[in-house]
Amino acid sequence: MPSPFSQNLRWLCAEAGPIAQTCRGIGINRQQFNRYLNGGGIPSAHNLRRIEKYFALTEDALFAPHAEFRSGQAAQPTQSARAPLQPFSQLFQNQARPLRRFLGVYHAYYRTPTWPGQIIRSLIQLRAEDGLVVTHTYERASSEDGSIHQRGRYHGLASFQGNRLCMYETPRRSGGFLSETVLMPEHPQQTSYLQGLTLGVAARPDQQPFSTRTVWVRIAERTSAREALALTGAYPSTSARLDPKVRRLLGDQPPISINSQTR
Repeated sequence: MPSPFSQNLRWLCAEAGPIAQTCRGIGINRQQFNRYLNGGGIPSAHNLRRIEKYFALTEDALFAPHAEFRSGQAAQPTQSARAPLQPFSQLFQNQARPLRRFLGVYHAYYRTPTWPGQIIRSLIQLRAEDGLVVTHTYERASSEDGSIHQRGRYHGLASFQGNRLCMYETPRRSGGFLSETVLMPEHPQQTSYLQGLTLGVAARPDQQPFSTRTVWVRIAERTSAREALALTGAYPSTSARLDPKVRRLLGDQPPISINSQTR
């Protein structure tokens, strides 16, 4: 007699669509997954956690008696109701391997409408967690007279699509916006300098949407987190503290922004 786990898994897969797509989304070999469906084995702790994350269910729910499981699922949105989210969420699953060479800590350089005539240097970390690549950004800037201080912390996910590093982030505080960054190496075989574009929202009352060039420079492992964070801030475009190569890659073009008052 099939185990409750295999029955529940078959029911979930019937709702989810093609088995091959489900296996890719979870990151499990099709042959191995068929064993779970047929009751021929129980997943390892690692694979079980992947299944839990994919279906957004707890271990107790997956191993519950089938009748109880179906009753509980009837009160939840069906997999088909969640289907519009699947293509987007699957972009971020199992990205640790394709993004392995990009993992690490970087200084990111860019211009924003909030700080005209200056270049922002922020701190960004990419690290692998359970097959995902999570991002953490620390941004700060102060005016020369010390009257204005800006601090920002953001987190998000990264994905490698079309030979480009794509990152989506939102502020840690609730009610924020979503920013997107698309990067490519200066040369295919190196990751010391990455260049691309960022689409975001200015940190000012009018919240202008803007697009700007960005350059990431990998930070050497010997540099401590405190040292790297101390170098963040807003710098005049001509500052000698900025890498000349960074200035060259950024160019002189200001951010492209949309003013809400423009008609």
